[in-house]
Formats: sequence, structure tokens, C-alpha cells
Amino acid sequence: MIKKVIIAISLALLFLAGCGQPAPDLGDNGLGGPGSSVDDNSTVEPVDIGEDNPNGAGGTIVNGGAGGDGTDTITPEDITETTFTGNNSSADNFRSIYFDFDRYNIASSMESNMNHNGKVANSVSSSLKIEGNCDEFGTDEYNYALGLKRAKTVKDRLSSQGVDSRRMVMVSFGESNPVCRETTDSCYDRNRRVDIRLAR
Repeated sequence: MIKKVIIAISLALLFLAGCGQPAPDLGDNGLGGPGSSVDDNSTVEPVDIGEDNPNGAGGTIVNGGAGGDGTDTITPEDITETTFTGNNSSADNFRSIYFDFDRYNIASSMESNMNHNGKVANSVSSSLKIEGNCDEFGTDEYNYALGLKRAKTVKDRLSSQGVDSRRMVMVSFGESNPVCRETTDSCYDRNRRVDIRLAR
């Protein structure tokens, strides 16, 4: 028990320490400038769930809070009315949300995906797992914190679309769950994402 408390406190301290760390200089790749950093005043508390973690190694789970009424006003026809093309590592008809380098705000190019995800989330009653991911740049602690911020941004947006936040669980995999391992900008783009799936 003491070990779990120490781990939880350590993760919280690493999260707070990682927020002020400058980002690595990747040069002019159009995805954020050199020395840019994540800046957020909000905090979330990681929960140590030990060996019962359904997400495998490296997952940090954060409990959803109260809020939203989960009203289902969307029909299945609304969900499938548009065709989606592009990379997607989400499941259960959700679409992945991609982020610029060292950023956790939802870009305007991702608004369509977020609107789609809100419709899907409101059409089901199951709990949702929101998974934050990062590219390989930065320390492990920094990337776990950034992944968590990305997941929280998506969770907050879904809450504003009427999804009950008590149905959502956030997970940060940091850089430990890449979908692409090539050393190219397009590959790094695919790893800076939030995936959404039904919690099982």
C-alpha cells in the first residue's frame, strides 16, 4: 500500500515537473517552433490501479469526474453519414484526433473528427477510453504528462458535446504506444494523437 502511495505521489510530482520542460528542437518542420513548451494550469490526479490495469504497461488512468447528462439524440444514420479517409487508430467507429508537435489543443482540422466522435459517444451507453499518445521526443515523464493533457482536452470537448464525463476514463501512454516507427515527420505526426475506444 505504501509503495502505491509513493508511486502515485512520484507520478504527480513528475507530471508537475514535466510541464515546464522545454521541448526538443526539431528544426523547421512546421509543427511547432524550437523551444516551444506545454503550458497548462489544470491538473489531473493519476490513479494507480496496479496489476488490474486493462491497458497494459505504461498506462496511467485518470478517473472521470461528474458532469454532462449523456443524452442520446443521435441516430445511427447521423453517425455514418460522412465518409472518413486517413489514418485512424481508434476503434468502435471513433476517429483519432491528431495534434501538432508539443501541443494539446484541438486543431481546426480536427473539428470534423471531434464532431463525429461526439455523435458516436452519445449513441452508445458504454464507458469510453480516451488514450493520449506522443512522439518519441522528450523525456518519458514529459510525454506521459503531454499525453494526459491531450486526453483531457478530448475528454473536455466530448463533455461539452453532452457526453457524461463519468463514462470517460483517460489513459496516457506517452511515447510507448506508437502506430508508426519510421524516423519521418509523417510518422511522428501519426504518433501525436488521441485514440478513443469503448472500454471493455
